[in-house]
Amino acid sequence: MIPEPDPALARALAVDLADAGYTGARLRALWGVAADEALGRGMALPARREVAGSRSDVAVLARLFFLGSPVPLSDAQTALRTATVPGVEKLGLVRIADGSVIPSVLIRPQAYVDEHGAGEWWIASDIDESVRSGPLPEDHVLGVGGASLTLAGLQLPTPAVRVLDLGSGCGIQSLRARRDSPEVTATDISEAALRFTRLNALLNDVDGIRTLRGSLFEPIGEEVFDRVVSNPPFVITPRGADVPAYEYRDGGLTGDALVRDIVTTVGAHLTPGGIAQLLGNWEYVDGRDGLHRVRDWVAASPVPLDAWVIERDRMDPIAYAELWIRDGGTVPGTAAFGSMLAAWLDDFEAREVREVGFGYILLRRASDGRPSLSRFERVEGVIGANAALGMHLAESLRAHDRQTRLSDDELAAAVLLAAGDVTEARHYLPGAEDPSVIELRQGGGFGRTLAVDPALAALVGASDGDLPVGRLIAAIAELLEVDPELLRADLLPRVRGLLEDGFLTFTDRPGPPPASPSDTRR
Repeated sequence: MIPEPDPALARALAVDLADAGYTGARLRALWGVAADEALGRGMALPARREVAGSRSDVAVLARLFFLGSPVPLSDAQTALRTATVPGVEKLGLVRIADGSVIPSVLIRPQAYVDEHGAGEWWIASDIDESVRSGPLPEDHVLGVGGASLTLAGLQLPTPAVRVLDLGSGCGIQSLRARRDSPEVTATDISEAALRFTRLNALLNDVDGIRTLRGSLFEPIGEEVFDRVVSNPPFVITPRGADVPAYEYRDGGLTGDALVRDIVTTVGAHLTPGGIAQLLGNWEYVDGRDGLHRVRDWVAASPVPLDAWVIERDRMDPIAYAELWIRDGGTVPGTAAFGSMLAAWLDDFEAREVREVGFGYILLRRASDGRPSLSRFERVEGVIGANAALGMHLAESLRAHDRQTRLSDDELAAAVLLAAGDVTEARHYLPGAEDPSVIELRQGGGFGRTLAVDPALAALVGASDGDLPVGRLIAAIAELLEVDPELLRADLLPRVRGLLEDGFLTFTDRPGPPPASPSDTRR
């Protein structure tokens, strides 16, 4: 475990990193595209070979803190001229032995983009499986991985007075939350994780992050927050001597109970209208749909909650066990791998778990005690970790709230606009005059593709911010020679869905009143 970080030494190290140009772009240029792609697959050797002969400050720091390789003491003294090698050793980040400086942690650049602009953090963490040989220690503090990037991208880019980062790990969610909030509280059961959170705040000159040690909500008592974000230790892990319990991913409970406990408890720590966002796993037990289990958890909350749950993936027990055994640094073909796989499969079989789902959970404390959003869905396709998803969620919530308040007559009077990322695709059978399939495709957000009928396609196509929805429906009814009232009853609920999914947006332009049925034949 690193010692309590010294603020002056941490700031001095940040000066050295900045002076060397220790950025993601500079490092990628240093070792090239092929080696950088290999790093993404957990192979550091190609990058090490590319920088082995360079004594530039950035190359020395890259070997030391990105690739986890020892460097000559003289080279480290030059690259760390402000913090000094003894100073960095005092921070617990390196040790000196036999004329070499040996890294004890990794410090890697992590780029970000949000509504405030683009930038880059330096994120310190324990040495990972791409550098060390053999399994990770159970108290390992993870750096920035795919899940943490996903949650950082999902965070709503809207102001919040107080944010809770539940299970902070290295602190990347706290750094992201601090971009939109003046006050962030980070909790973790691991003192090592909290020290990394404090170190990373110092390295990036970010204040306003309070750290508290303890399990889940225990450290905060009865405090409430406008926002809660959590990448909790949700991995479903069998309990037993053969299976290590990693603090960063294993919550110590059976199955998906930890995620259940967060879902049923978090509402009490939200202000009215406050929002919680977390990642999680849920089990498919004895044929029961995993999303139905999550729905039951939400219903069990003593505080009424809006819920939007998105399942992004499902895995069978074998694939799930293999993923997390490899994640800990144990490779197939070893005795340890075989015993761990058997333990996982025995646990799943004993509890009749057939699959495990993974996804995103968004919960909101109903301001008036009456939830209006209950959405449990599967979204397929590849979605990268990007800040646009957070804005998409925020806009979807705003659209939901607004359309929910509108009567059908008020919605018919609204002037809408097709989103700029929406395209239409029509599929024809050979020789056919009319399309057999019409699809609306979303370029941003969750990249949804919706099969629509000609009437809805026409409505979206005509939504250019000019005429209100009611007038458009009346014109489409006349064109299709159908009853306008029946068409309106069919289309308005689907327009509400298109607003929530971001295919349509409100223009806020007042338009002429909607046409009545008697107006359609003029």
